Amino acid sequence: MYTLRSYQQKAVNSTLQYFRKQRHPAVIVLPTGAGKSLVIAELAKIAKGRVLVLAHVKELVEQNHLKYESYGLQAGIYSAGLNQKDHSQKVIFGSIQSVAKAKDTFFSDFTLLVIDECHRVSMEPESQYAKVIQQLKRNNPRICILGLTATPYRLGHGWIYNYALRGEIKTQELRFFKHCIYELPLEYMIRNKFLTPPVKVDIPVTSYDFSELTETGQSYTMAQLEEVLQRQRRLTPLIIKNIIDITERDQRQGVMIFSSTVKHAQEIMDHLPAGQARLVVGTTELSERDQIVDDFKRKAFKYLVNVSVLTTGFDAAHVDVIAILRPTESISLYQQIIGRGLRLETGKKDCLVLDYTGMGHSIFSPEIGDKKPASESVPVQIPCPECGFVNDFWGIVDEAGNVLEHFGRKCRGGKLNPHSYEFTPCGYRFRFKICEQCGAQNDITARDCSTCGSVLIDPDVKLKEAKLSKDAHVLTPDSIEMLERVDKKGTPYLQVKYYDYDANFVAEIHYLSNPNSLKKFSINFLRSHLRKPESKLNIRSVSEVVQIQSQLRMPAFVIARKQGKFWKITEKIFSEEL
Repeated sequence: MYTLRSYQQKAVNSTLQYFRKQRHPAVIVLPTGAGKSLVIAELAKIAKGRVLVLAHVKELVEQNHLKYESYGLQAGIYSAGLNQKDHSQKVIFGSIQSVAKAKDTFFSDFTLLVIDECHRVSMEPESQYAKVIQQLKRNNPRICILGLTATPYRLGHGWIYNYALRGEIKTQELRFFKHCIYELPLEYMIRNKFLTPPVKVDIPVTSYDFSELTETGQSYTMAQLEEVLQRQRRLTPLIIKNIIDITERDQRQGVMIFSSTVKHAQEIMDHLPAGQARLVVGTTELSERDQIVDDFKRKAFKYLVNVSVLTTGFDAAHVDVIAILRPTESISLYQQIIGRGLRLETGKKDCLVLDYTGMGHSIFSPEIGDKKPASESVPVQIPCPECGFVNDFWGIVDEAGNVLEHFGRKCRGGKLNPHSYEFTPCGYRFRFKICEQCGAQNDITARDCSTCGSVLIDPDVKLKEAKLSKDAHVLTPDSIEMLERVDKKGTPYLQVKYYDYDANFVAEIHYLSNPNSLKKFSINFLRSHLRKPESKLNIRSVSEVVQIQSQLRMPAFVIARKQGKFWKITEKIFSEEL
């Protein structure tokens, strides 16, 4: 019999509270090692009707079943991989592959469906999960559906649910799971000694350079990854030697090495000590994989190399070195990889994290969800000036950690009704595009006005047309200069010069001599140029603008059009618009 930890009990209580008021599928987010199987066991134990617990691998099915039976209760297993197909018990632990093939009679009387590693649930109607859920709902339209995961964010898909517990919009796209009803940060687990502390080691040798893959904004293929590794293959022996040196020097017990591709993994194996390393890949026979994992847990060998197959459903508590040799843009996946080494074990003080990717992820960083806009970007917290919600955005900081600039567009906060779970978004926009027809604010990348439906001007079209026009000049700024000038009447004005790489420039002027001109300057210039657009600046003079130049940013392109003998700036296009 187990006693739930306080956070596990909170997860259970949150589930009960939610399903008393709602029937939309919900998610609980618990980091690796938080004891999801205990939460599942408690919910299954107290459920009034029949319970079906699904997982995608037999190891999780077996692990969850064992935890439930540790309560002194009985449950059935429906999994071909475990050679059991029981469907008579109140609680059934099944593999999705087997349950998807079950007869119609299997699906009757269930009141609760629990899905472990629920980030694998697909919206595709032909997927196994979709078919099983459809069958269950046919028998009970009001069935409660709960998902549990440590990684609620998937590359290429985004967040797996719409609304977070703290009153945050994760995505407005259609998702199977509507609400996250409980979430526990990895940092809490480590601070309270429920997990082994990770220690990120400053690597004294070189790292792979994956920047050409990860900084393009596009998904990369396995062939492209192979090509990059092939050009840098001379680094692999140095990296593996470094892993071995650290492991032997610190007398480490178990090392997991996460490689990029099968070919890369085989190359890694060539440089590890003979008889002390084994390899698991996607095509490894299940019986062989089971034997390798069992041998590793028994410490029959020290180095376990894998290619994207042991990030979930794997538990070897003695692992005290995690070596990352594969790129990932998902902070959630990065943290889940590290989680493989954070299980508690007698005599284990910490887990060394050796990162040879050069990507600079933080162990405790939040998943931002948006594409990282620049290599120097880091997660920053930006309060909304309208509702006060603290947003996690990408941003640029100085050496002291002060935010110089952020790339957030819209506040993700809002109000969550604790009774109905209805969510009202804040709607404040940090950056926006104004519709010339109705004046409504739209997302920077919007092509149609969300209010009146009018077609918004496409910045790419602007650029192409300007480049083809004889009366237009497109300048790519390299620097910006702000000068205080005085006209013939002695009235001061601001001159802004945009220089390109060849020192050519175009300029604009702004008068700030009265309230109307100050308001016009704020709308036409400050709104788009401020590095932190929510900043409230009480600008009253040209000299004050010159003094805050460090708080202003340059556009990506400046379009000037000929008016008589002079060039007049007519449009400025910023990087986020493209």
